[in-house]
Amino acid sequence: MRIAIPKETHPGENRVPITPDHAKKLCRLGAAVVIESGMGVGSGFSDAEYTDAGATVSADRDELFKSADLLLRVRKPEPAEIALMKRGCIHISYLDPFNERELVESLRDAGITSISMEMIPRTTRSQKMDALSSQANLAGYVMVMLAATHLPRIFPMMMTPAGTLKPANVFVIGAGVAGLQAIATAKRLGAKVTAFDTRPVVAEQVQSLGGKFLEIDLGETGETAGGYAKELTPEQVEMQRQAQKEVIAKSDVVITTAQVFGRKPPVLVTKDMIEGMAPGSVIVDMAAETGGNVEGSVPNEVVEWSGVTIIGKGNLAGEVARDASQMYSSNLFNLVEDNWHEEQKLFAVDFEDDILAGCVITHGGEVVNETIKNIMEGGA
Repeated sequence: MRIAIPKETHPGENRVPITPDHAKKLCRLGAAVVIESGMGVGSGFSDAEYTDAGATVSADRDELFKSADLLLRVRKPEPAEIALMKRGCIHISYLDPFNERELVESLRDAGITSISMEMIPRTTRSQKMDALSSQANLAGYVMVMLAATHLPRIFPMMMTPAGTLKPANVFVIGAGVAGLQAIATAKRLGAKVTAFDTRPVVAEQVQSLGGKFLEIDLGETGETAGGYAKELTPEQVEMQRQAQKEVIAKSDVVITTAQVFGRKPPVLVTKDMIEGMAPGSVIVDMAAETGGNVEGSVPNEVVEWSGVTIIGKGNLAGEVARDASQMYSSNLFNLVEDNWHEEQKLFAVDFEDDILAGCVITHGGEVVNETIKNIMEGGA
């Protein structure tokens, strides 16, 4: 089986799907691995490291797509790339299938077997393949680093002959993977951390990291079977806003990580709350690219409102591209290895496998993922 790994062309994307270490492991499985020349430069991996691992290097991008049996990517494919792929080719990457109807239709019509890394089920067996979690972990770290860079004061308490500096107050909204890492990172830097999540079950995790859990009675909440926060009613969102308003006003840094899988995220920090913060304060909106938790945040930009810096940077994990690549590469390799047919030396698509049943979107000229199929039929 020919596994092709093209260079990412999305602006600012320096992550790679496969590191040289995992390229070596793919070769040991019996795969013929070919990478596009210069593919790893943004993450600090040279072509020579890939050839030493047993892969071949090609400068012909079109041929890479035409000859591939399996394509491993970070980002979704472009229409022109889909047109180059042969029918029956397997394409694995982030696809955003809830919002990319035309892309899903193109992959279906081209006869491509597409696998969405966002749709990996959250089960014990699939943890090692869960790219959303691995990248969110790094995003949580990066958000705190960005906040610390823009904040005109330090995070820790400091006692000096010139006086005592109080610790910065950090408020984290959403205690999923990214939020918990943000809490842990802010605490390591010496900040005083408060956090809130709609799932009361995470209170212990927040406290175990040294954070204070903000108690807000929103009535019936909870999480989905996949571990995601359930969408709140408009009334519950308003209750959350009002309860958080005082905490936000006293915070030096606010980090928002509240996202609802496949849907627009709730706006939790409004302009009147921002106006209540001290000038020089910082807000980092992890959800800026998908609609934003913060009123006034702009995707991929740093803006200012009423003296408060609002960071809406996307691709947060990409800020630490080498480590993000290492983790994503591990996720991809584990997915391939788990479905590798040793005798035939190929990736076997078996819908009896609970993981593949959840993340394969198109196969054999059809949309086979039930969730995506229902959405597309409902919107037809």
